[in-house]
Amino acid sequence: MSRPHPAGEPAPRHVLILGGTTEARRLAAELAERPCVRVTTSLAGRVTRPGSLAGEVRTGGFGGAEGLAAWLRGRHVDALVDATHPFAGTITANAVRAAAATGTPAVILRRPGWQAGPGDLWHPVASLAEAADALPALGRRVFLTTGRLGLAAFAHLSGLHFVARSVEPPEPPLPPDTRVLLARGPFTPAGERDLLRAHRVDVLVTKDSGGAATAAKLTAARQLALPVVVVRRPPLPEDADAVAHVVADVPAVLEWLGRRERPRLSGR
Repeated sequence: MSRPHPAGEPAPRHVLILGGTTEARRLAAELAERPCVRVTTSLAGRVTRPGSLAGEVRTGGFGGAEGLAAWLRGRHVDALVDATHPFAGTITANAVRAAAATGTPAVILRRPGWQAGPGDLWHPVASLAEAADALPALGRRVFLTTGRLGLAAFAHLSGLHFVARSVEPPEPPLPPDTRVLLARGPFTPAGERDLLRAHRVDVLVTKDSGGAATAAKLTAARQLALPVVVVRRPPLPEDADAVAHVVADVPAVLEWLGRRERPRLSGR
């Protein structure tokens, strides 16, 4: 529900967060404490138990860029924050298009990607399909941490044993020899090292999600001298810089919002 405001005072600024990340949750909590802000977080609905969120919450798609643009106009959104996962390329593209179509000020929050350091045995690839192609030459026992929606890319691989970790149970197709571990980060290097040893893992597959919550597996792989297949994140849309401000963390989003004057919404 919307926060009531005294009669005669301007309505709170409406901020829409495209969420699903730790950063989105933190941002919503920060903004919900401000009496001059109405915050709505939109979730794609892929996780059935996303946890509590501050402010208003909506779940499900908008119907592409056009649907999102209509929502921005209809709900009188003053600022759009794309704080989705770095691999949610379609959502980000729709956000950029909708912001451009409606003139809504927009910011894209993208945590920095991971960087290989001394001792890391990384094999960067451009896609999950390329990751699957690389595996037979790197190991036979695979720790797969690409999320439950990415397992189909490995379903054709026989002769390999997979340990797949996800927050919720994955749906088929899965690789023929797969053990599923249900867990949610953050994780610790010691815990990840124990897991890799217990399952006799000899190669790790991950997306370059960035952030600290799931980075411990990279430390553990380095300590155990294991190869890591790293799927590079997709680039931002070509016109993103022209439409939206791109920042790396929640404080930068808050600073950006603080610099914005209430936009004129004529025609929206």
